[in-house]
Amino acid sequence: MKKSQSVAIIGALLFLASVSTTLAADPVKLKFASFWPATHKICGLNQQFCDEIKKRTDGRIEITHYAAGTLAPAPKVFNSVLEGIADIGLAAAALTRGRFPMAEAFDAPMGFPSAWVASHVANDAYEKFKPKEWDRVHVLNMMCVGPAIPQTLKKPVKTMDDLRGLKVRSVGRQADMVKALGATPVAMDPAEMYEALRRTVLDGVVGPAEMLQGWKLGDLIRYTTVPKGIGNAPLFYFVMNKAKWDALSPDLKKIFDEVSLEWREKYAMGAQELDIEGIAQLKAHNGELIILSDDESKKWVQAVAPVVSAYGKELVALGYKEAEVDAYLSFIKERIGYWAAKEKEKSIPKAY
Repeated sequence: MKKSQSVAIIGALLFLASVSTTLAADPVKLKFASFWPATHKICGLNQQFCDEIKKRTDGRIEITHYAAGTLAPAPKVFNSVLEGIADIGLAAAALTRGRFPMAEAFDAPMGFPSAWVASHVANDAYEKFKPKEWDRVHVLNMMCVGPAIPQTLKKPVKTMDDLRGLKVRSVGRQADMVKALGATPVAMDPAEMYEALRRTVLDGVVGPAEMLQGWKLGDLIRYTTVPKGIGNAPLFYFVMNKAKWDALSPDLKKIFDEVSLEWREKYAMGAQELDIEGIAQLKAHNGELIILSDDESKKWVQAVAPVVSAYGKELVALGYKEAEVDAYLSFIKERIGYWAAKEKEKSIPKAY
């Protein structure tokens, strides 16, 4: 055999060995922590995300989804990502008040009309301002649930006065809104809501209509009240451990980015559908949906206006420039109008 042929054969064998080694390499295994019940629609979307990443990377990345707080309870999801207990985490910023000051704008009564609108505004705001509170992680997505509204066990809320004296579950800056409206906020992990309502430790909750279905509160809640113009829409972060992200090859990062962008709309629509399903659950249990009049709603808007003002002042006290805060809040308001118009243009169904 000629020397040149031998060299060619050896080269080919080395190439095949290299390919074989690459194909045989163990996949990157990641852990994904979330707190919703395993049967919740958002958990379904989480699992679909994991499956899609595995498919598009040809099995080079495998993500195991841990639902219902089994890897980390809701308030500790972010820390679990920082510490590497979880590689990916999805939870509400409101559950750790003060940690994500810019994200708390979505807990303030800014007038979000729906989950779909708020989710798109949240991603726009992140992309434009890149708040430093997210510097220690890699952000995959932002999502918002629907506007937080009063939902009560025994007493229908038809006026602001009807809220007085009621103990309602609320978290984060949302609690400030509840106080301004005259009710008593009670901080509570979402996993504890059902039992607290069943035992009448609570008179109700202030939260999105999706809780009626996703958390089965529709079994107990009998009245859901919808004021106009005060909607807050709690922000949920979808983040990845920075070191794990940095260790991925450029092609794998590109796939993550592509799938995350596609799932942005899926999460927004999923949250929107959950509110619709929640109201259906309320009605299926003979509950009452109360839509406040424009005149009554104006009273609520006036009552909560100081909450937004106080929030802006708190950001300034934290070191943000007043002009920056004004620009941030103005941008959110402008994007609410933009996406609300898009929602109408696309005829996207709403809960109410």
